[in-house]
Amino acid sequence: MTRRSVRLFARYAEILGADVVEVELQPDAHASDLIAALRLLPGGALLPPAPFLCVAHRQIPLSQRLPDDGEVALLPPLAGG
Repeated sequence: MTRRSVRLFARYAEILGADVVEVELQPDAHASDLIAALRLLPGGALLPPAPFLCVAHRQIPLSQRLPDDGEVALLPPLAGG
């Protein structure tokens, strides 16, 4: 198992009660595995089915394997203009 830190923003930080959380993952985990681990945390059940997940400032699909390094961030939907 490896420990990954995940930065949270806006509503996600509110529902999980922190700006950064840590989760335990298998070394070959996919983005969907990380989301599943976040859902197990208090408040995690309130996350949407497919939140935006970024690694090293790039959005990745939930089907992609997580790289071994790079900052992981969960971003809420963005709006503006």
